Formats: sequence, C-alpha cells, structure tokens
Amino acid sequence: MAQEPFHIGILNLMHDKEETQARFENVLKATDYPITLEFFYPISHYQDRPVPELVRTISKPLTLRNLARFDGFIITGAPIEELDFLVVQYWQEIQALMDELDRLAIPQLYVCWGAMAALYHFYGIEKRSLPVKYFGVFENQIVVPTPLLAGLSTRFLAPHARYAEMDWHQLRRVPTLTINASSKDGFLFLLTNVKRRQAFVFAHLEYEGEALLSEYQREVAAHPEKTYRRPLNYFRDPELMQEPQFKWQTTQQRFFSNWLRQLDSYRRQTEVEEKL
Repeated sequence: MAQEPFHIGILNLMHDKEETQARFENVLKATDYPITLEFFYPISHYQDRPVPELVRTISKPLTLRNLARFDGFIITGAPIEELDFLVVQYWQEIQALMDELDRLAIPQLYVCWGAMAALYHFYGIEKRSLPVKYFGVFENQIVVPTPLLAGLSTRFLAPHARYAEMDWHQLRRVPTLTINASSKDGFLFLLTNVKRRQAFVFAHLEYEGEALLSEYQREVAAHPEKTYRRPLNYFRDPELMQEPQFKWQTTQQRFFSNWLRQLDSYRRQTEVEEKL
C-alpha cells in the first residue's frame, strides 16, 4: 500500500518569495517521502497595502482553521533580525500560529528568524544583535546527537546568514531545550524540544549553491552606499567573488530527509495511540 503523502504547511516570510518557495519544494521533494506543500503569507503584513500579485499567486492567506490536517509546519526566516519582535507588523499573527501548532502537537521546524521568534515567544529568550553579519559557509559540530543529524559526521558544513544570535545564557536555563549543534565559532546551528516536537535551525539549509551570492547582491543593490561583508569560505576565488561552492549539499539532504523521517515516526506514534 502506497504511503499517504505528508502534508506540510510553510509560512513564507522571506523577501524572495518565489525563490524561497522553489528552494523548499526542491529540498523536500528530493527526499524519499511523498509530500504535498501548502504555502502561506501573513495577512497582517499587507494590512496597509494590496497583497502583491506574485504573493497571491504562489501562496494563500494564513488561516488557523484546519491546521490539524498538516503533518508538519515550517516557518521560514525573514530579513528582520535587527527589529524588535514586538514592532514586527505580523507579530501577533505569527504568535497565534505558533500557539495553535503547539496546541495541536504538529511538528514544527523554525528556520533562522523563525527560530529566533519561536524561542522568544515560547521561552522568553532574547536575541542579540551581532557587530557584523555572520555570513558564509562554516564548520559546525554536533554537541548532543539527535535523529535530525543522523548520517552526518561530528563536524559538518552549513550556510549561515544572520545579523543576530540568541542569548546563550538564557538558553542554558531552559531545561527542556537541547543545544544539539553549533558552529566552531560558537554560533547556534540546531536546538530541539523533543516533547513539544519543535526544531530550531539557524542555518539556511534550504539554500542552493548560488543563494549566498544572491543574498549579498540583494543587500548591496538595496543600499549601495553601505559596505557589506562578503560570504566567507564560499567562493573558490574569494578575491573576485567567483565560483560559489555548494559545500553544504550533503548536510541539506540529510537534514531534510531526517526531518521527514521524524514526521513519519510521529505519524506512526499517533496511529498507535489512536488504536489504544
């Protein structure tokens, strides 16, 4: 009997909506698991202006109705790490979503800013602005093993791109949170709360090989008067910024396959509980 596809919801908060959607579709559909994806946008983000046609075409307005139909839910990053959470236009809407996902025990994957937002909302952990952007491909190390990192060596590569980091002292005071992996520079890679089915990943593992270059070019184009850090450990020719290297492909493949395998485990667990 064919396996029922996993139904995964994704709240897309990234600036490059179409590219982000394609990235998640590519990495999730490249696994061995059948999936269907449903993309959403926060309604309150457009409360003072029309919803762009592209956004309306590729995604749906967020609703909390029928969330129980999802086997998993992803909240993406957003280029707003330097903003206070409370001034984010759609903050109340995203809080309501996170609460409902938690109440329904739907497995949650929070990415970069999404991870920062969830840690602040659920656990009161604050983010701290970084003096310079942590940007490039860095070596990470497993601190506490987790099935989400199965198949990876103790040290592995991943792309980081952010202007903030969570307060480690506050993190360590929450016993239900596990720091599973961090970069060798001391920046977060993965935290989990297994009981609440929550995973917080701080690297943009959905990025394809050209994505860091595209992010750098976008920032420079938006503010040519500023100087931006180039992505480190990324180009074959750093001086000329040529030949970006997709060094994290193995990490990407293993992580998303492991996350879907975890969804499969949760589904089987639920089926057993329903039969009892």
